Amino acid sequence: MGRVFLLSAAIVVGVSALDAQPTFRGGVDLATFGVTVLDRKNELVTDLTRDDFEVLEDGTPQRVDFFGRGDGDTSPDMHVGLMLDASGSMAADLKLARSAAIRFLNLLPEAQDVTLVDFDTQVRITKYPQRDFPRLIERIRQRKPDGWTALYDALGTYLDGADQEEGRTVMVMYTDGGDTRSALRFDETLTLLKASRVTVYAIGLVENTGSARFDLQRKLQQLVEPTGGQAFFPTTMTDVETAYDKVLAEIKGQYHLGYLSTNPATDGGWRKVEIKVKRPGLKVRSRKGYYGPYKTSH
Repeated sequence: MGRVFLLSAAIVVGVSALDAQPTFRGGVDLATFGVTVLDRKNELVTDLTRDDFEVLEDGTPQRVDFFGRGDGDTSPDMHVGLMLDASGSMAADLKLARSAAIRFLNLLPEAQDVTLVDFDTQVRITKYPQRDFPRLIERIRQRKPDGWTALYDALGTYLDGADQEEGRTVMVMYTDGGDTRSALRFDETLTLLKASRVTVYAIGLVENTGSARFDLQRKLQQLVEPTGGQAFFPTTMTDVETAYDKVLAEIKGQYHLGYLSTNPATDGGWRKVEIKVKRPGLKVRSRKGYYGPYKTSH
């Protein structure tokens, strides 16, 4: 019964978030952004300070009120999401995905908790505090491929709970990218990701998907792009380990910026945010904005 409820929740999330104007969870509080900075060689830059950043909201400069680093004492609490595609289409790759997920957990920096989202036709979500990580690993080991693929419903259900968390939230998902059963559409899922504060990384196991491979790669890249994350497409365990090393490095090297917007509007409108680095030659990857607070008039 619980599994049916979780799948239904994804449908409710999609309808309510898209029929009504999406709202930024923080209301009038800090607008917060995880920021990855790369040099010309695509190497992480981790020695920047608050004064190196410039934040523009709809072209208007904003004062950075909060600044922290991913592996420093000023870093906000971290909550991790782990999404495991256990559908029948993953039959050839689930063993690889399970091994990769367990290795990632063993290398993960300190997190408050890990939310496991494993899905096939149905969506199952369980949050594990640090002390229960061994039970989480055992749960991952027990998963067997079966059923259809409700990828978008799984993302929608997870995002609804993740945006309630205080601090930073990172999702790593393992999937072949094909969706065959969701009530949520692809464009609706993109809207939910755009409205969320979660940084999403995709490990796309698409090597065995035949002619659909490039379309699935494109869709996974589109899903992670609004969040400031990345998609990786490994073909061997070595490639998976390389992808994880990059994800872990980004988690540790990510900056965290927050500001109180100077825009007093409460219309729930989209606010375009541009984060720049004053040091020349560097590239910034982060969310592109957020939905402002929304209040109904009486």
